[in-house]
Amino acid sequence: MALDSRKIAVAIAGFCAFLNLYSPQALLPALAREFGVGAAEISAIMTASALAIALTAPFTGAIADVLGRKRVITAAMLAVVVPMAGAALAQDVQVLIAWRFVQGLLLPPVFAVTIAYIGDEWPPAQVAGVAGVYIAGSSIGGFCGRFIPGVLGDLVGWRGAFLALAGLSFMGAILVALMLPREKGFVRSDGLRASARQMLRHLKNPQLLATYAIGFGVLFNFIAVFTYVSFHLAAPPYLFSSTLLGAIFVTYLVGTVVSPMTGWAIARLGRRRFILAVIAAWASGAVLLLAPPVSAIIAGLVLCAACGMLCQTISTGYVTAIAKDGRSSAVGLYVTSFYIGGSMGAFLPGLAWNSGGWPACIAMVIAMLAGMALIATLAYGRVTA
Repeated sequence: MALDSRKIAVAIAGFCAFLNLYSPQALLPALAREFGVGAAEISAIMTASALAIALTAPFTGAIADVLGRKRVITAAMLAVVVPMAGAALAQDVQVLIAWRFVQGLLLPPVFAVTIAYIGDEWPPAQVAGVAGVYIAGSSIGGFCGRFIPGVLGDLVGWRGAFLALAGLSFMGAILVALMLPREKGFVRSDGLRASARQMLRHLKNPQLLATYAIGFGVLFNFIAVFTYVSFHLAAPPYLFSSTLLGAIFVTYLVGTVVSPMTGWAIARLGRRRFILAVIAAWASGAVLLLAPPVSAIIAGLVLCAACGMLCQTISTGYVTAIAKDGRSSAVGLYVTSFYIGGSMGAFLPGLAWNSGGWPACIAMVIAMLAGMALIATLAYGRVTA
């Protein structure tokens, strides 16, 4: 059977986006030591990129609704190489934060527009499955973005690690430019003003608003868990090195396996029942993270990664199903909510860490999961597909 180059290309786009986004996570304790700052302060480099994504995502969607999909995706993938290389040369935390913010500005054209491309180019019945392929690529990118810098950080330093990721990002951009076909199902918007009106209509859709809220919670919990677990395991009695911290993110790869199954599960269980089951399993994984044995923590991370990827696949696929027109702007609004959640997931658990340590961070995660379950129960009550 011939490989579908479109699916490979969207997987590479997801890979490169998350390779860049999460690249400092395994290095945070080392960066905090080098620059002489605390956990909450160094985590600002995660907040900066997430906040930048949140600010620009809906405008990116509107621009893509006018200019087209592939052009925007490939231009952004090439441009994002620059801030990654710039971050490698940063001499203080403020400059590093600034480069991370610029990087965040350039990532929405990859996140939002690739999902919109999927919604345009595949039949509705296949969208959830192809979104799962994209999320699978994202999960591999998220793992590599943590594991590669963790290993290289110990071997050649964090600057060399960031430069290596810049090279990988450039290669990925070239592959997508060559493999991703020009869009065929795309209907060009009448202009930015028309796209703005579409965004206002999206904000009046209760199903979309609920999905945006769930997306907020998904990345809030992802960032909270996978940022502060590094500080938890770098401290006594664990004392993990950067390489070991990078290695624990192999748990992220479980998303590669489970995400493509989302369409199958929704078809059999219904969206509401499936997402509630996933959230319940996610809460169980969060509780496991409080256990002292490393094996229990790893098991908890596996559950958190798998359930987070499933929730993300469910919600992104549903956005493209609900939005019949202006899909880029609809996905852009989702990405905005998603990354506002991510910026808050780096900031608020930092306050919890300062006051109550790791248990306080996990308590915040569980509270967010409870809110997501309530939203899904109320908003998806009549949704079965």
